[in-house]
Amino acid sequence: MGLGFIGWIVIGIIVGALAKLIMPGRQGGGIIVTMILGIVGGLLGGWLGGAIFGVHGNGFFSLTTWILALVGSLIVLFIWGLIFGRKNKA
Repeated sequence: MGLGFIGWIVIGIIVGALAKLIMPGRQGGGIIVTMILGIVGGLLGGWLGGAIFGVHGNGFFSLTTWILALVGSLIVLFIWGLIFGRKNKA
């Protein structure tokens, strides 16, 4: 059985902070924005893993779960930087 919706949210909060450390550049946003982006990224990673690759997180302590959430968070943070990062440069 895969990880539930709430599980992806909890992991997303944690992985959002990791993604912010990994992603180079200045995307803006404080801790609340980071948590929200992490949640969205965790949910995106879980959805992509299940829908496209047929891989589901196998629980909170599964490496697959954390990798899917991290990839999702990095994607969301990248998109966030593209949208809002340009405003800071102008």
